[in-house]
Amino acid sequence: MRHSEFWRSVETVFGPAYGRSLVQDLVVPALGATCAAALEAGTSPGLVWSALCDEMQVTQAQRWVFRVDPRDRGHRGHRGR
Repeated sequence: MRHSEFWRSVETVFGPAYGRSLVQDLVVPALGATCAAALEAGTSPGLVWSALCDEMQVTQAQRWVFRVDPRDRGHRGHRGR
């Protein structure tokens, strides 16, 4: 996962304002720090995203949202119609 995918996932799953607040303020026990501090310390964005997902108990679909091409999101479920 790239940093850009991390931030896109945060904003998609939690919303821009709440997502940034979580990253800046929530201490994630698995990281021993906030997500922002872990990223600054060099922790991979994928590990940070996984820890945040575990802490916030997101669904599997939300956890893997960064794997979905943003151009395809609006077309899901509409193929074959």
